[in-house]
Amino acid sequence: MSATQFKATLPGFEHIKRYVDNGRNIVVAKILPGEFYVTKEKEAIATVLGSCISACIWDEYAGLGGMNHFMLPLKGNNHGQEMWKFHDSYSCRYGIWAMECLINEIIKHGGHRNRMKVKLFGGGNIIKEMQTPIGEQNIAFAKEFILKEELPLVASDMGGPWPRKVLFYPQEGKGLVKRLQSMHNDTIKLREVKYRSKIEKPEHETSDIELF
Repeated sequence: MSATQFKATLPGFEHIKRYVDNGRNIVVAKILPGEFYVTKEKEAIATVLGSCISACIWDEYAGLGGMNHFMLPLKGNNHGQEMWKFHDSYSCRYGIWAMECLINEIIKHGGHRNRMKVKLFGGGNIIKEMQTPIGEQNIAFAKEFILKEELPLVASDMGGPWPRKVLFYPQEGKGLVKRLQSMHNDTIKLREVKYRSKIEKPEHETSDIELF
């Protein structure tokens, strides 16, 4: 397989970086914090998670699905009872919009909400200095969201002290997870601290692979 065999992305995803994984003989879309990707092609989606969460959602009957990668449940510091309600966080870096955007884009391209299934990954406690670990907040949000939306959670690998590398195959709903050793923590931790600091400003290797 070569880069010349890449099929065009769905509209709106042209900016997502894709590469050929020669070992698996498949095109892989790599998403970063604040991004999501939906595809109808036989390709995979990859990301690396620390305290962030990725939801993998797919409609096997329609043959499409996608993955998001969010850092915080909502914009701002509202962690009370109103936390999960609609909020003006106009960015997929926040969970409330990352989930809505992913679901809506799947529906837009032929998926049906009643056939969707979900797998959740991430939420590791890698920033230990935090009084309330952001990973725990993200996990609580993700579980609450899919419960309220009545979407079936068929598998998850969340929490713990590990960063994770995730590879998801949307057409079949298969997810591969690799828990990364502590040698990777500092790099991922620094990235998340920097990223979180940026998005909270006012608006002016490894263990064995597990199959989920």
